[in-house]
Amino acid sequence: MEELKKQQILKTAMNVFKEKGYISSSMQDIAEACGMAKGSIYKIFPSKEELFTEVFVVCHQRMFDQASELDRAGRQEELIPKEKFRRKIEFQIQYMIENYFFMVEFKELPIKDNEKFISVWKKKRAMLLLWHRDCFLEVYGDGIQSYIWDIVAIFRGLLKEYLSHVIQKVIALPMSDLALFIVERMDAVVMDLTTTQPEPVLKETNIYFNHLNPIDLQTQQETVREFLQSFSLKISELQKPESVRKELLEVISLFEKELELETPNTTLLHVFTTYLETISELRPYVRQLNLMI
Repeated sequence: MEELKKQQILKTAMNVFKEKGYISSSMQDIAEACGMAKGSIYKIFPSKEELFTEVFVVCHQRMFDQASELDRAGRQEELIPKEKFRRKIEFQIQYMIENYFFMVEFKELPIKDNEKFISVWKKKRAMLLLWHRDCFLEVYGDGIQSYIWDIVAIFRGLLKEYLSHVIQKVIALPMSDLALFIVERMDAVVMDLTTTQPEPVLKETNIYFNHLNPIDLQTQQETVREFLQSFSLKISELQKPESVRKELLEVISLFEKELELETPNTTLLHVFTTYLETISELRPYVRQLNLMI
């Protein structure tokens, strides 16, 4: 009985949140929509934050469950991997349209500061990234492993941008056709990456970070170290006297050592970057470095 009541509350709350938004929805609104006393809601969900978090979990778990069903149906129909992928994209677009409120980034809502919500949001993001990764590996095979996170990032960017246009009702294309369009664009991206073989940009260590999951200090320091290696390579290629290149590389070395200290001297770091900036070819690197530290 208690479980049935909980499921009724979740289903009703999902509709109320969709209709009114998070801020404008109250526990009283949800109680009235359920035909229950507000106290009955609070016995199961102590706060609006906990109720919203549970609805968020249910909404996304339903998407993953339906995606698994779609996978099974594709295997039974013996579809080729690319058609299975197209169907998954079509399904995801349609599902995200129908549940858009729970699929957006939560930058502006107070729920973004709730620890329990952040925890389940991180888990959802990780699951979605792994699902997208597995989709691409199924279609294109292990040959794309080096670029898998760049491919996933490009795909997610495409999906997010086209989804926003669909939500704004400025795309008249059927979702099946839009899904095919995205698949064909990703074909071109994958072919280009595997043919030209550039250095990958994203790795598993940095794909999971964004505004709700800020980068940790260790990862940030590692990213800066990798960037300084690229900076050193750029200096080595400068058309400057060897003595100048050597001095610039020494500055980079001193910069790196200072960053490794528990409390780097910001004034000294500024002196180093100011010196590096005297070389016009290095200014774009210095600007990026300043943003990273």
